[in-house]
Amino acid sequence: MGSVPDQETQDPRAPGPRGRALAGRAVEAVLDPSPAVMRRLALAGVICTAGIIATGAAVRLSESGLGCPDWPECTRSSLVAAHSAGDPMFHTWIEFGNRLVTVAITLIAVVVFVAAWRFRPGGRRRRDLVWLAAAQPAGIIAQALLGGIVVLTKLNPAMVSLHFLASIAVLAAAVALHVRCTEGQAPARPLVRTDLRLLAYGVLAAVALMLAAGTVVTGTGPLAGAGAVPRFHLPLAGATQFHADIGWLLGGLAVPLAVGLWLTHAPAPAVRLGWALLAMIGLQGAIGYTQYFTGLPAGLVWVHVCGSTLIWILALRLVFALRDRGSLTTVTEQPEAASRPGARPVLAREGDPPEPPGGLRPGSFVTGPGPR
Repeated sequence: MGSVPDQETQDPRAPGPRGRALAGRAVEAVLDPSPAVMRRLALAGVICTAGIIATGAAVRLSESGLGCPDWPECTRSSLVAAHSAGDPMFHTWIEFGNRLVTVAITLIAVVVFVAAWRFRPGGRRRRDLVWLAAAQPAGIIAQALLGGIVVLTKLNPAMVSLHFLASIAVLAAAVALHVRCTEGQAPARPLVRTDLRLLAYGVLAAVALMLAAGTVVTGTGPLAGAGAVPRFHLPLAGATQFHADIGWLLGGLAVPLAVGLWLTHAPAPAVRLGWALLAMIGLQGAIGYTQYFTGLPAGLVWVHVCGSTLIWILALRLVFALRDRGSLTTVTEQPEAASRPGARPVLAREGDPPEPPGGLRPGSFVTGPGPR
């Protein structure tokens, strides 16, 4: 009797055909992204950058900034979370968890950059998108280096403030990428009156100033860290009042902006963003006064930080919504028509109906010399 050949056994840890197919489609989507995929990846960049701001705030407000007292290792004897003298272990896990989140977000930022590099609407690479996408991994690496300086200087308040504001700058680049990857490259055409655009820029500047002042307030008060952590040598009441004054200035700019957009029949997205921004500023003010008069509870301060991040995103989106650069375009592929002498491809706007099967869309190609 012949022996039965041994059947090849599959490693149970190896991905199955379905897993390999999904991985292949994911890689293809990044290396040859459609406009919809590019938008989703850019949105992922915005969410991740905002997320690292939230987790970083949680580290500081829980007094876990020195949970890992060394950098890039957690302690001098361990790369990962390990007990260190003078700090509870849960502080170590909070700080180390934030470092792990940073690693994951860096990988996502690299994916966004690769997709922007490979994205070719209209058959050409968009350099503006590449630069905006490159700012995300570069900014996160800079953030990691700043984070190391923060730890090695034992939470110097100036370095902590710079660390936060760098995250805000990276978030601005991520928001700009998400907006620009849906637009064309035509010169910006204003959609509202000049006074309203100036108000929008004023709101954006006031938000940036308010964020900077907020870092000073935190670096002055009890939530800067444990008792031995250095602080700004400023009166807390004065720093808080200055921060509140900027908030009132911001509200004073946001009210006429939102009302003006509504009364002048601005584009609907701009009007919605104006009302949303005004509502968030009002809510943020209420949270700010509540936290001050209730003794600065850390959880409420964390909500306040997250609210300021959302206000920054809304203010950026509103500025972009007040101008138009045309629609994103892609090149239609008609090799037969393109082979005609003097044929010029016409750019099809995203969302155009598909070509009829077996034929060309009327006007897809124009023969003869183009306009001079």
